[in-house]
Amino acid sequence: QVQLVESGGGLAQPGGSLRLSCAASGSIFSINTMGWYRQAPGKQRELVATITSGGSTNYADSVKGRFTCSRDNAKKLVYLQMNSLKPEDTAVYYCNLKEVRLGGRGYWGQGTQVTVSS
Repeated sequence: QVQLVESGGGLAQPGGSLRLSCAASGSIFSINTMGWYRQAPGKQRELVATITSGGSTNYADSVKGRFTCSRDNAKKLVYLQMNSLKPEDTAVYYCNLKEVRLGGRGYWGQGTQVTVSS
């Protein structure tokens, strides 16, 4: 059973930084995409950033230039470095893993709250 556990959320001031981590455990197909999604109150879950097992990244326009997604394949970790935070970044952030193969499965973490407020 694959599990994803996020950490690193919390309260930050506008303009501040936070770093989220997600640890994956279990039997994971080596070719996969990991990433981060977020959901603010009353809104749909949206993509923030993804990174393939080969290191290719994709970002939402709203976070480009401020957030950086990285991963450590050997340790099964994915990170989201968030700089220049804005109040509109406030949301629950979810880690996601998708196996890239026929019949590949997707997995979600439990989420971690990020609040940006002065």
